[in-house]
Amino acid sequence: MRNVWAIVKKELKIYFSSPTAYIISALFVLITGFMFYVMVSNFSILSVQAGNNPYFSSRLNLNQYVYSPFFSNAAIILLLLLPVLTMRLFAEEKRQHTDELLFTLPLTNTQIILGKYIASLVVLLVMIVATVPYAFYPFFLTKPELAPVLTGYLGIFLLGAAFIAFGLFASSLTENQIVAAVFSFGILLLLWLIYWLTYVSSFLKGFLKYISFFSHFDNLARGVVDTSDLVFYISFAFVGLFLTYAILEVRRWWR
Repeated sequence: MRNVWAIVKKELKIYFSSPTAYIISALFVLITGFMFYVMVSNFSILSVQAGNNPYFSSRLNLNQYVYSPFFSNAAIILLLLLPVLTMRLFAEEKRQHTDELLFTLPLTNTQIILGKYIASLVVLLVMIVATVPYAFYPFFLTKPELAPVLTGYLGIFLLGAAFIAFGLFASSLTENQIVAAVFSFGILLLLWLIYWLTYVSSFLKGFLKYISFFSHFDNLARGVVDTSDLVFYISFAFVGLFLTYAILEVRRWWR
């Protein structure tokens, strides 16, 4: 673990000594904050309008009208931003030829991958925690259900962890950071949108629904914790890390 921790510290130093992590974090907080403000404002308007309609008023739910769409929108923002966060992890090493030095150190591929991956997860966690102050502000004014909010944050973290794993893989394929970001974004977007094919193909509906990010995240965003959803994101992250490991092994072999 000492070697892994050394790589984590190195990557975090690079992240926070450049504007990349700050810009990505600021964009995430500002965009999601604006979306949350709009959703809360709309909910307030609906609450006032429902004042004279007891039936409609009883059906208004802050979690359903605010938090669930908030987490869904936050997931889309992560889809756009995380490929930019991960694009340099291996691509920049290859471009500057520092990967040769990295491979000569007494480090295993697993240690290198875990170090870079954990560092990226730390940045992701910072981004998520930065949204807590405004996301929990409504708790001072009303009494929304806490469990769906916590599961929504869990879903955001697991989704981001899966995105980062695949971004790591994309970065290991090329020395061009832009290519790495575009490739990562394209694959993640495909896996996100593949859910819509379930409306076209009834034959593959079950399979397409299972491999879609949307169907699994939708449950967590609504406060439904299903073991299959957790296993899906953990498995997908593992696949991304394994593919990265395979690429590094090939590069060590041909070095």
